[in-house]
Amino acid sequence: MTWPPVGGRACRCSSGRSPRRSSRRRSDDPGARDSGVRKFTALGAAAAILVAAALVAAFVGAADLNPLDTAAALLDRALPFLHLHTGLSPLDRAVLFQIRLPRVVLGALVGGVLALAGAGYQGVFRNPLVDSGTLGASAGAGLGATLAIVYLGGAGPQAVPVAAFAGSLTGVAVAYLTGTAAGRHTVLGGGVATLLLAGIAVGSFLTAVQTFLLQRSASDIQAVYSWLLGSLSAASWQQVTTILPYAAVSSAVILLHGRHLDVLSVGDEEARTLGLRPGMVRLIVVAASALAAASAVAVSGLIGFVGIIIPHVARRLAGPSYTSVLPLSLLTGAAFLVLADTLARTVLSPAELPIGVVTALVGAPAFVWVLRGTSNVST
Repeated sequence: MTWPPVGGRACRCSSGRSPRRSSRRRSDDPGARDSGVRKFTALGAAAAILVAAALVAAFVGAADLNPLDTAAALLDRALPFLHLHTGLSPLDRAVLFQIRLPRVVLGALVGGVLALAGAGYQGVFRNPLVDSGTLGASAGAGLGATLAIVYLGGAGPQAVPVAAFAGSLTGVAVAYLTGTAAGRHTVLGGGVATLLLAGIAVGSFLTAVQTFLLQRSASDIQAVYSWLLGSLSAASWQQVTTILPYAAVSSAVILLHGRHLDVLSVGDEEARTLGLRPGMVRLIVVAASALAAASAVAVSGLIGFVGIIIPHVARRLAGPSYTSVLPLSLLTGAAFLVLADTLARTVLSPAELPIGVVTALVGAPAFVWVLRGTSNVST
């Protein structure tokens, strides 16, 4: 370490180490090297599991497609210069490319952004029990979908996704503005506690309004609850292209703030001393997470446990740093929902289970198991 005097020359302190040598020794730290290896190993394994899950989902379904012909058709579509011959009939190709593949891609997008949004919220609020529905996103989406089903039934099939998307963003915006305003006049201050309480209050209010609407329109209860339980049965390439820009932009913003969330985890005051603006980081990550969650629920309905359990799994695999947790949550959430949707559409084939039921049946016991090992994991 050196101290720069007025004359411009540097004098050495008692440690006798130059900054360059110290920096080189830090870069050669075995602990940092092991952490990097652990991170990339976990990311590689998650990517491999996602590819395997997508292939299983493409091969399995009510229509009995030959696995070898299906694999050849996928390779021929991915690498058209190979000109592979497939034994799939035109009907089988339509099932594969117009029904199964859009559902696989949409499931991966929805699962990935829900898990990533949950991890972003947990980093912002420094609370492992927070997910994308904490600030009223789920309640707002539910109310928006209910309004569309009850009052806009003749507006076409796009009315429900648009209303759910708008309702989700509105719920988060109201909760954030309420928490920010209330934080200036309460002993809790303008920190995460006030925002969480505001999210709970706004979510409860929106749920109460939704319940009131259902009481007034009993004939629409089945349609509303079918949406609330979540489903990818209407998946199409149009839905994929519709939510892809929102998912891509929001995911990129959240991933770029991984280091900021690591700094924010030490507390607002310490983060300020390190040059970070906690309020600005919190606003950006909350807005991006809200956009990600809104784009997901608009096409899938409400799907629980993905935003809570997947970040926990990511921490167990790659450690507490959000530079690792965020990308691993994205890949693991995508693989998890693809497998959950495959189970939902095959276990009672040709009938389907709501995907929210499958994620709850799988996620609740897994969440209890994950909690056993989180006592020493910092968020």
